[in-house]
Amino acid sequence: MRRMSAHGLELARQHMAAAGVRPRAIDVFAYYYGQLESGATGMIAEADVEPLVDPPRLGDIEPNEDGAREALAATVILKLNGGLGTSMGMDRAKSLLPVRDGLSFLDVIARQVLDVRERYGVSLPLLFMDSFRTRDDTLAALAAYPDLPVDGLPLDFMQNQEPKLLVSDLTPVSWPTDPALEWCPPGHGDLYTALDVSGVLSMLTAAGFRYASVSNSDNLGAAPDPTIAGWFADSRAPYAAEVCVRTPADRKGGHLVVRRSDGRLILRETAQTLPEDAEAAADETRHRFFHTNNLWFDLAALTDVLRARAGVLGLPLIRNRKTVDPSDSSSPEVVQIESAMGAAIEVFEGAQALQVDRSRFVPVKTTNDLLVLRSDVYALGETYALERQRDSTPLVDLDDTYYKTIGGFEPRFAAGAPSLAGARSLRVRGDWTFGSDVIVVGDARLVDNGCPSRVPDGACLRG
Repeated sequence: MRRMSAHGLELARQHMAAAGVRPRAIDVFAYYYGQLESGATGMIAEADVEPLVDPPRLGDIEPNEDGAREALAATVILKLNGGLGTSMGMDRAKSLLPVRDGLSFLDVIARQVLDVRERYGVSLPLLFMDSFRTRDDTLAALAAYPDLPVDGLPLDFMQNQEPKLLVSDLTPVSWPTDPALEWCPPGHGDLYTALDVSGVLSMLTAAGFRYASVSNSDNLGAAPDPTIAGWFADSRAPYAAEVCVRTPADRKGGHLVVRRSDGRLILRETAQTLPEDAEAAADETRHRFFHTNNLWFDLAALTDVLRARAGVLGLPLIRNRKTVDPSDSSSPEVVQIESAMGAAIEVFEGAQALQVDRSRFVPVKTTNDLLVLRSDVYALGETYALERQRDSTPLVDLDDTYYKTIGGFEPRFAAGAPSLAGARSLRVRGDWTFGSDVIVVGDARLVDNGCPSRVPDGACLRG
């Protein structure tokens, strides 16, 4: 197997080089390939970690407008924008979806940045990490904002790509039916490599920028925050992660822990949890803080670490086992080599965590999330910040048979989202189309009638 997998690595190298992948990105892939071949799992045992306890709270930080302005003047906003929204049946950038007042994720992000620039008199560059499938549509949409580009800097840089590997012998899979399915992104841990090999990292530091604020493009809660920028600059930390208090709804997902061997903060994803540790890892009273995937890092510190490690940060491996065609369970099994962006926290000595309000974590992963975001639970303020209109968000559970994809979801809410401001939960089973001005109160349930049904205009759903 070792000889065969060495052959597989050489084939993968050739495949990536032919596709134009840069040599240092290929070297990073080769590092993870070696980890995969040697049997590394990236698992983090409960016995080897301690819970994170009482990180500083954003709410306790005294805002300092002068300090915030100085920090923002040295900050760049980075958005992860490689996702297609395939879980919602999309085949283009999820960030193009309309979410509020006819505006897409991209529209809101652009306007958030432009507002902060105007209020603080700073350049605040905005850059997207796109994939080969999202780049063209993204740049076309951003052309509506001619003032967005900053002189000398691009609006985006490309996420790298790597071959999917056959489980049987770790050689690159061949899929002539759709050659694009032979490739996958390396996970959002590729951010650091992509910044490096694209030349964007050196471009930013040469232009005098010092700090990066990073978040997912589908999380509009992570607007540019002057107070956090000032705090991060004052902390002199090389890296910081935003965390939120976990609830029972957050039992899955990445959370920060403290490694016993050296006291460093590390990220443990669900995929890195041993089966026997699953209960302890999911215990929100023991591990109280989850990782929002909003993070900050010092560009100079990242440059130094990359140089010291020859461009390979060595983040923990995540083995993602799938079929080459995700829609065809009978297609060959493959391994996708991935890493998590937040795992870089363990690379930086002195890295910190900052406890933020839940309002900074509003991701849209499903149409359930999208319905809440479009409803009156949220509003866009004058600064285009997403403002929650109540203390908590209702639980929405739509029937996957009819609502899982955007193609199924949109026509059933063509008249707009119902009012959810007074709802605790909405559970829909069956094929229901919602009329206009529908109001949901308390815990509402719609049952499957066995045929297409309609909620009348102006209806009030309760109980």
